[in-house]
Amino acid sequence: MPRFPIKMPQLGESIAEATIREILISPGDEVRADQNIFEVETDKAMMEVTTPCSGTIVEVTAIVGTSYPVGSQIAFIEATEEEATKAGLIKPGSASADLPAAGQSANEGNLHFAIAEKDIIDHSKPPPVKPTIEGGLPVPVRSSVYLSPRLRARMDELGLNSADLAGLPGSGAGGRVTVEDFEKFINALEENRMTDASPMRIAVADSMRRSWTRPLASVTVPIIMDAVLAHRKSLTAKPGVTLYAMRALAIAISENTAVAGRLIGTRIVHPNAIDIGFAVEADDGVLVPVIRNVDQKTLSEMQQPYEELVNRARERRIPISATGAGIATITNVGPFGITAASPIPLPEQNLVLGLMAGRKAPVWDEEKSEFVPRMESKFVLSFDHRILDGGAAGRLLQRIGQLLQEPEKL
Repeated sequence: MPRFPIKMPQLGESIAEATIREILISPGDEVRADQNIFEVETDKAMMEVTTPCSGTIVEVTAIVGTSYPVGSQIAFIEATEEEATKAGLIKPGSASADLPAAGQSANEGNLHFAIAEKDIIDHSKPPPVKPTIEGGLPVPVRSSVYLSPRLRARMDELGLNSADLAGLPGSGAGGRVTVEDFEKFINALEENRMTDASPMRIAVADSMRRSWTRPLASVTVPIIMDAVLAHRKSLTAKPGVTLYAMRALAIAISENTAVAGRLIGTRIVHPNAIDIGFAVEADDGVLVPVIRNVDQKTLSEMQQPYEELVNRARERRIPISATGAGIATITNVGPFGITAASPIPLPEQNLVLGLMAGRKAPVWDEEKSEFVPRMESKFVLSFDHRILDGGAAGRLLQRIGQLLQEPEKL
């Protein structure tokens, strides 16, 4: 009887590979159609792989603990031509002479989905993003990038990391980047004009790369700023809009500290103090000095320390007392005319609040029953989606907006 490969099936629309957790059959076992023969784990759940038809298991090539992409052979079954045709393993009208004989290897039988041992993917080192097509359905492979020990050593030698290869297509099995791909990439770079990145730019790049290891999301709410601007105009010493937002954010967080917590394992770690940083543009980068215990300070108490820290940051001389992680950051991009953005929280933080440029907008006035012009600014909150969902993030923004309507209480 001819033998046929049992392949890793498409276990879901977005699933491109699965890890073998248990092998339920052995060579020589008689099996029926749709019998469970492997238990596998995907990104979503534990699932089973079944036989395509009745027959005899002649070889098991899968290894427990190893991950196989969709379409990879994981076992072989001997079956009659009738059973194979019924299961779709043989197209009607195919000559039996074209089928691989019993004992013949996958390569010898010219099986379409046969793979070499080098193509097996270790489950701890998933392949890069590359469409895998099985039965006409394209699915993305997980976004993690597999790098061989040899390639990692070469990258370490040059001081590079996996993010530096984000745009490099691989020619290896499963779309993996090989050492040869890497060397061609490096040699091609020499043909381009290059300048050294500053230490600050490198630090920012590393911080953002680590931030993106988490699932980040953003929500936006338009905030009416007329009350803040009127209050600011009435003061002799005029605090910046960033200070108003910082104080409102601190009060809102103090009402539910979990929103600024960090997920460690299965627990949310609440902050011990509400220390908030603010972004200051410096030469070729951004510095984030921190004001401590913002929820316990009034707006007037914060103004002088804030202005001093802005000046010190521009000189790149932030005092040690104002360095270190806060629980959130505020970035005001309004002065640059930016009306929409998605700021990225620092790796050690869950929240970053972005203030966009103010614009006059028509807002419905219930008392006047007409639209009236109001100064409106969009506030964007970016957050770790493991901690917050869109609703909770939206409520936090709405609370900030409420607090800003009574600036005299800040």
